Amino acid sequence: MQKSEWIWHNGDWVAWDDATIHVTAHGLHYGSSVFEGIRAYATPDGPAIMGLDPHVVRLFNSCKIARIDVP
Repeated sequence: MQKSEWIWHNGDWVAWDDATIHVTAHGLHYGSSVFEGIRAYATPDGPAIMGLDPHVVRLFNSCKIARIDVP
């Protein structure tokens, strides 16, 4: 993987070398995660997302089922 100057980590931009994860992180050991595919479409007025609210509801419900806290 090519190293970049900054990376998105825990809701903030941090320097690549400062982005760390605890060795006991559940996601690291067990691969716990949730996924909700959300498409954005180019429009003359800028990007548009159709049906965002139902996507967010499904994502949050998946997090609840997987016992993943949503910040």
